[in-house]
Amino acid sequence: MQKGNIGVTTENIFPIIKKFLYSDHEIFLRELVSNAVDATQKLKTLASKGEFKGELGDLTIQVKVDKDTITISDRGLGLTAEEIDKYINQIAFSGANDFLEKYKDDANAIIGHFGLGFYSAFMVAKKVEIVTKSYRDDAKSVKWTCDGSPEFTLEDADRADRGTDVILYVDDDCREFLEESRIQGLLSKYCRFLPVPVAFGKKKEWKDGKQVETDEYNVINDSTPIWTKKPSELKDEDYKKFYRDLYPMSDEPLFWIHLNVDYPFNLTGVLYFPKIKSNIDLQKNKIQLYCNQVYVTDSVEGIVPDFLTLLHGVIDSPDIPLNVSRSYLQSDSNVKKISTYITKKVADRLQSIFKNDRKEFETKWDDLKIFINYGMLTQEDFYEKANKFALFKDTDSKYYTFEEYQTLIKDNQTDKDGNLIYLYANNTDEQYTYIDAAKNKGYNVLLMDGQLDVPMINMLEQKFEKSRFTRVDSDVIDRLIVKEEQKGEELPSDKRQVLATVFRGQLPNVQKVEFNVDTQAMGETAAPIVITQAEYMRRMKEMANIQPGMSFYGEMPDMYSLVLNSDHKLIKQVLADAESACAEKLVPIESEIAMLTLRMNELHKAQEGKKSDEIPTAGKDELADVEKKLDDQKKQKDGVINEYAAGNKVVHQLIDLALLQNNMLKGEALTNFVKRSIEMI
Repeated sequence: MQKGNIGVTTENIFPIIKKFLYSDHEIFLRELVSNAVDATQKLKTLASKGEFKGELGDLTIQVKVDKDTITISDRGLGLTAEEIDKYINQIAFSGANDFLEKYKDDANAIIGHFGLGFYSAFMVAKKVEIVTKSYRDDAKSVKWTCDGSPEFTLEDADRADRGTDVILYVDDDCREFLEESRIQGLLSKYCRFLPVPVAFGKKKEWKDGKQVETDEYNVINDSTPIWTKKPSELKDEDYKKFYRDLYPMSDEPLFWIHLNVDYPFNLTGVLYFPKIKSNIDLQKNKIQLYCNQVYVTDSVEGIVPDFLTLLHGVIDSPDIPLNVSRSYLQSDSNVKKISTYITKKVADRLQSIFKNDRKEFETKWDDLKIFINYGMLTQEDFYEKANKFALFKDTDSKYYTFEEYQTLIKDNQTDKDGNLIYLYANNTDEQYTYIDAAKNKGYNVLLMDGQLDVPMINMLEQKFEKSRFTRVDSDVIDRLIVKEEQKGEELPSDKRQVLATVFRGQLPNVQKVEFNVDTQAMGETAAPIVITQAEYMRRMKEMANIQPGMSFYGEMPDMYSLVLNSDHKLIKQVLADAESACAEKLVPIESEIAMLTLRMNELHKAQEGKKSDEIPTAGKDELADVEKKLDDQKKQKDGVINEYAAGNKVVHQLIDLALLQNNMLKGEALTNFVKRSIEMI
């Protein structure tokens, strides 16, 4: 028997292993099973070259759990006593401190260092045994034992067959790993696609009302998953079945992309576009990253462009640099190349589906849209490709490429300044009246109801030449696309003022909402009142919801315009009734306003061009007095008109109808509207 110390200069390497090398206890199983796979595959390579002439036989790796131990057994290369000393005892480093110093900035430099993964065993075990026999003809079996201190023993063993058993005596604080279900879960997570069969005990079946073991191995992995095969060998059903295996509760994917490249790096995989029922279903961390079929992580930021982290599936590459625990990606030029390649591959596949079966592409567009929009917003190189197959959908559910849509609206939706106006709605029911008015003008209206449509609109306005997006309810129809200079307002300003006062005074107080009243001649057949919301402010508020730096816009009130149609007979009637009902009270007030306005203008003219200290105090005082009296008279005038308007059911009815149409009439105001409607009928 040989005794000795593991070749490290510190008193104990194991705290370093726990803290530095391995970020997560559970990966010990992945490392030990991966080592068993490596040993098995190396033996297969030697056999294929004729350097091992024995029978390979059954190469299944066995994982067993007993009362206090976990055992991982393989029939691979095995180790000689000299190899154990070299790879296990020496760890090929002069010491743990040197190791930390040397590799702290470049942990991936020691990837795959034989024996290093083995030490993860000590994260869960208080004692580890290796019982091994080399494949070499004259090899003897040996047993290595270590209790987690630098001391070890190496002695002869009586293993008859080649290969290795690693036996972990599980520590008291890690006994969760002695539960069958826990080990089954870890094997499913880390080892389900390893290239060598891995068995966890025997299969069980029900017999006489209880589960009993059979003689058949419970193999937990698929050693030839679909990404290791050629696309020509696979049918659609194979891809769908693999997706169901990966994501058992998910709907069928929209379609998939099979990645297969061997230059300038190795990369295989299958990426799926999932069907998304709602924005809540958007989940990142659904792409699994493998290195030679060994599971590494599902945090693929950095490998996959951000917008493609919304996809599901598998990527496998031996060229992706990983740190020593294979758990975190390093920043690397290779990774950037891989990211660029995946972006290109996805864009090419989408382009080809669009080209070969546009009808099918259109049926899937509503689900695809969020991926493609996200990609165009975040990746310039993706936008350059995607703008050829990205689609607009209009309110009649017809689809157009950007170029096709431009051609469609060019003649009828260009304003007097040569800008192409893209009209859009985000809710066909709530904005039905506005959409209908636009269609009656011969305009086309896009439906833009996705969660990324506001930033998309902002981007497309920058990308498209002389183009502007305007929501269909942001103005009255004649002002949405101004074709020629507006003719002078037909209604005199004093009459507009009376109308504005009548309606403004009766508007309800709605929290965080402000109304501006405007008058315009819109034709006898147009609605008497239209409520609009300016495009710029509304869009800024919508952006505030998704862009943290713009939150101050979100705090501002919603600004609406109440536009009165001076051509409509109801508005004309309200104006005539107001002027008639208020005339007697308004005559003296109007006369006083006229006199005060005349005097105010005279005083302003007399003081024009003079500095403050050149104007006599009496002159300043008189101007302030005149302005105050004028303001009081105007308030009196508004009071008279408001008193009239308060009793006018038509005014209230018109306001409530406009609010109702915009989903803004609620609570008590809605109840009052219903009562009034019944009375008026």
